[in-house]
Amino acid sequence: MNRDFFIEVNSQQRNHDGERICGDVFLYRYIKEEDRVIAVLSDGMGSGVKANMLATLTATMAINFTREHKEVDRIAEIIMNTLPVCSERKISYSTFTIVDIESSGRVNILEYDNPSTIYLKGNTVEEPDWKKVVLEKGKNAGKVLRTCTLKPQKEDRIIFCSDGVAQSGMGSEIYPFGWERGNVAAYAASLVSNEASISADMLAGKIVTMAHKNDGYRARDDISCAIVYFREPRKLLLCTGPPYEKDKDKELAVKVKDYRGKVILCGGTTADIVARELNRTIIDELIFEDPELPPESFLEGIDLVTEGILTLQKVNEILKTYRNSVRLGKGPADKIVKLIMESDEIHFIIGTRINIAHQDPNLPVDLEIRRTVVKRIARLLEEKWLKKVTFEYI
Repeated sequence: MNRDFFIEVNSQQRNHDGERICGDVFLYRYIKEEDRVIAVLSDGMGSGVKANMLATLTATMAINFTREHKEVDRIAEIIMNTLPVCSERKISYSTFTIVDIESSGRVNILEYDNPSTIYLKGNTVEEPDWKKVVLEKGKNAGKVLRTCTLKPQKEDRIIFCSDGVAQSGMGSEIYPFGWERGNVAAYAASLVSNEASISADMLAGKIVTMAHKNDGYRARDDISCAIVYFREPRKLLLCTGPPYEKDKDKELAVKVKDYRGKVILCGGTTADIVARELNRTIIDELIFEDPELPPESFLEGIDLVTEGILTLQKVNEILKTYRNSVRLGKGPADKIVKLIMESDEIHFIIGTRINIAHQDPNLPVDLEIRRTVVKRIARLLEEKWLKKVTFEYI
């Protein structure tokens, strides 16, 4: 991997007033083998279910063809020739913006009929060097797309949105031609000036809220904004299980003490080893925030100390259905999920000593061996949340 930044990708949407389904679709994938991120925003013609189906079809094709490293004009041609034609208007129509981020950090953008992508270098708007791509064959011959290549640095952002943002407020006194890209870019730049490390999620949310306000709080179109934010990675270490050899206890404690980032210890034995080796005292909490789990403990210099396998099982369960809008509880597993969500790179140190307690035939069958649970958590974090996950067995 050649880039030294983390890629945070997020989006916010608001449906067309009165519609239960959004006609804009935002999808992104992390392709682990190539260390690549592909994000697509598509706006289907009209609103509601039909628009959503067109946009979903477009976004899915865009991700799949981009993943195969097809030429940009070929991607566009296939997408535009595949879309079903509207029986009334005799046109099939769905816009798209494709952002393809390579492992080197190079970014390729291809857009068709969406408002032009905004590139923020820090809090300054920079105009990418756009090139035109004209389709040459098929029913869409003559249609024009735009493409550009960027080489972002830390603290840069790529902002792309649907017409619902750029055309919000159209016909009003203040924005007779709509909010327009230039105003959207200036607004985004001012938000970044006020809060340099504003997250992708927050920035997208503020832009969507402002567009909704421009429309007098009755969205006249689906409003979507997606943001890619290149920044310093936030790191988290999660240790679970005692080392296989007792003489590795010291090594584990040193790794914990020297780690530059947040630290979670999962498991009583693990915490006891670290406390003993670092000559610190564990303080046990007696308040049960989660009736299903033993309470957390406290150890100086450690962000969170919890019980082991049961808590990790619960973390896995929470992550299966977790969304940005979910409110987490106060229990130990919820706290682990919260810390994970606030981190970008998660390093697991897994102790491989067999825990005698888990060999008890009376314990429930679903008390899987630690490794399996951690692998399931890791898969969810990589596929659904684009987290970088690494393992170390000790």
